[in-house]
Amino acid sequence: MSRQFPDAPETQPSGLIYAIGAYLAWGLLPLYIMLVRQVPPFEFVGWRVIFTLPVCLLVVALRRQGGEVLAAITERRTLAALIASALLIGGNWLIYIVAIQAGHVFAASLGYYINPLVNVLAGTLFLGEKLTARQWAAVALAAAGVSLLAWDAREMLGISLGLALTFSGYGLVRKLAPVGALPGLTVETLLLALPAIGILVWQARDHGHLALGASTGADVLIALSGVVTAVPLLLFAVAARRMDYSALGFIQFLAPTLVFLIGLIVFHEPLRPMQLACFVAIWAAIAIFVWDLLARRAARA
Repeated sequence: MSRQFPDAPETQPSGLIYAIGAYLAWGLLPLYIMLVRQVPPFEFVGWRVIFTLPVCLLVVALRRQGGEVLAAITERRTLAALIASALLIGGNWLIYIVAIQAGHVFAASLGYYINPLVNVLAGTLFLGEKLTARQWAAVALAAAGVSLLAWDAREMLGISLGLALTFSGYGLVRKLAPVGALPGLTVETLLLALPAIGILVWQARDHGHLALGASTGADVLIALSGVVTAVPLLLFAVAARRMDYSALGFIQFLAPTLVFLIGLIVFHEPLRPMQLACFVAIWAAIAIFVWDLLARRAARA
């Protein structure tokens, strides 16, 4: 029988504040990634894993959760789930970093606009979650907007779909896996550590050097990738276990909206009329979804 770890949804408070914190952090992530754009994407993924591991181990030690980490490693089904989630989040990191460093900020934004729709679909198909009529209307409106944007950016749709599918899959696996947020992330990072070391060795042989060590400022920014990676993932993992997956998906629209605004204001990407129409439709869908949540909460009061 699977062991039930802490922060199970039936015994814990709402994960809304955790979800908002995670998506705010991810929405601002392009600003950080552009600061380390001199680091090749594969190498940066390697460093993200390497520097995330000590952060996780430190917090595990402080919270005395070493036993839960060991239990997750030794329980076959839990370990299999975390292997899958580790591969999904590793692939997601790589696609995202390549997209941002190549200047495809809107394509990355679109990926995380598509992701909530995939989450809603996953929630209804795999988790038996039910949507109200207003929520289905919001989903339909958001899907129409995303379709417009996808058609207008067909040449970069692969990036967007790759981001959406890998992250939705990651969230679904983490919601179902019987392991807490921190122990789960620690095991995922341990699983990715060996491939990360292999990437760094390959990068050093291929280019004759690594980005780490070029300058003190660059080294500090690269080392910060551990905190930048671990904190929002921990917040997300807690939120995923405490919230309906479809509701979590709609809150996720916060992150790509921030990414979209950063692309527009900071990176000066041109905004085409089709893109504007898409974002208006999506923001209207968010408003409907939030209205429904507030209305149902008022009805229960």
